[in-house]
Amino acid sequence: MSGTDDTFELFDLRVEVVIPENGAVYCGAKPGDYFELQGEMLYLPPGQGLSIYSLASVLPLLAAKQRPTHAHDWMTTDADIACPDPNCSTRLRIKRTGLRRFSHAATTAVPLEGKE
Repeated sequence: MSGTDDTFELFDLRVEVVIPENGAVYCGAKPGDYFELQGEMLYLPPGQGLSIYSLASVLPLLAAKQRPTHAHDWMTTDADIACPDPNCSTRLRIKRTGLRRFSHAATTAVPLEGKE
């Protein structure tokens, strides 16, 4: 990284509902429902909702999934997150869809060390 380059990359993510055939659904999800995460912005398609409880189950993992990880790290290989209702068969599948570049200065007021 050069002295003036303050950029970093994060993966864009697509989080899609997966339901086993004949699986019980109690969260209101439909197969193929999804949202996308670009940087810190979460996007749902028009007219589609998502259970806040399902979102709560996957939300803590998204920041880690956005970052590059070692090939042997479970965060790299594991992608399905269970619905928090033990009686609901839905899963949220996290897929990395591309890289996006960000500027440190555009994302925080905290200066880089040595750049004050």
